[in-house]
Amino acid sequence: MKEFLDQLRDQLHRLERPLVDALFALLLLAVVVTSGWLTARHDRYWDWTRAAANTLSPQSLEIVERLEAPLRVTVFADPQAPLAKAIGRLLARYTQALPDLEILYRDPQLFPEQARDADVSLLGQILLEYRGRRETLKEIGERSISAAILRLTETRSPWVAVIEGHGERAIEGQQGADLGRLGNALRDQGFLARPLDLARIPDVPDNTRLVILSNPQLPLFEGEVEALMRFLDRGGNLLWLMDPGEPNGLEPLAELMGIQPLPGVVVDAAAARFGAATPAIAVISDYPSHALTEGLSKPALLPGALAFDPTIAPSWSLATFLATGDKSWNETGTVVGKIDRDEIVGELAGPLPVVLALTRALPETDRVQRVVVAGDGDFLSNAQIGSYGNTVLGIQLLRWLSSDEDLVELPPEPGAVEALEMTRTRRTLVGVWSLMILPAVFLVGGLLVRWYRWREQ
Repeated sequence: MKEFLDQLRDQLHRLERPLVDALFALLLLAVVVTSGWLTARHDRYWDWTRAAANTLSPQSLEIVERLEAPLRVTVFADPQAPLAKAIGRLLARYTQALPDLEILYRDPQLFPEQARDADVSLLGQILLEYRGRRETLKEIGERSISAAILRLTETRSPWVAVIEGHGERAIEGQQGADLGRLGNALRDQGFLARPLDLARIPDVPDNTRLVILSNPQLPLFEGEVEALMRFLDRGGNLLWLMDPGEPNGLEPLAELMGIQPLPGVVVDAAAARFGAATPAIAVISDYPSHALTEGLSKPALLPGALAFDPTIAPSWSLATFLATGDKSWNETGTVVGKIDRDEIVGELAGPLPVVLALTRALPETDRVQRVVVAGDGDFLSNAQIGSYGNTVLGIQLLRWLSSDEDLVELPPEPGAVEALEMTRTRRTLVGVWSLMILPAVFLVGGLLVRWYRWREQ
């Protein structure tokens, strides 16, 4: 009997390792199955990329939060094509924020009637549908998709009139000095930005949300200036891009609000930090605490800007102003070579106001009229609007002027992907780590495990 028990004990001892290994395999399988089940029921998503390339921007998240009904997206492309898969990866960002987002794929060759109905002319176009409204996009990207969602959620299209006809900056122009890119941003926000020639239309339309005025190259007619004065008398809001030079008939507007530009143009030593080739650039980097500047942090660059005396007409209130830094002044001479401030000719040391925000209480109403006078129009031009914080500042000015707190900022344009550049020392360290240190760690670990098992035997 004892001999039988000894043999049984030996057999069990021999089976101990296979049984432990089998138990470990069963437990590992159970952990994998349980993890898969939990993942399927409780989806979690982490974006570890440095630029958050697989996550919606904060601006897009704010836009999708406005949705109050399901959104449907139809991609007109072969579902197995690389283009459709690339679009799917982009739409996956929206799926994380909108679990009920419906995404359909339709090959235009197999569904030609649906493609014609959606006005599809290119492979890869997408159709957005929301509460019976629809829009087909030709440009695919987070900014264009979010802008389309924003437009679909808007139930009104406020008008923005841009004064033209005397050489002003054109809202649909493509030249560097024009405002075409600003016009695109306005349309993305759901505004109807249209040029307005007061020589042909005697008055600013009553449904105009705000007027954008830049300095004309030719003098305005007396009736045109009177139309602008009547618009202000009605309580209209105004963005005045006042560049250096002759006002060309706009003097009555300046007198109405008590706007007094300082002589010369602003020069700022801080412009050198941004690689500017000339110091004649006003840098706004310190924003006051006000609704006009809420959320602003990036510096804005205003080339060739005017500065203002902060004293305004008694009927108006100075809500706030944006100013340059301490190392700026209004240069009255030619900005060539080495320049210094000359107090005798009236050159004042900074900070200097370059953007004034004015308000006026309207009688017999609760409304407050708003006007912004900027000493430069170039910062919103096609050539400069993309520089640093110019776009964000421009949108913020429009948000405040439109008296619409729901006006949201669109995602920024995608920037160039930074190349991975490694120094020679870092390349050497990576090679040593991957070819020597890491294999040595695995080798030593394996030898230790083998030695430990040998000791147990």
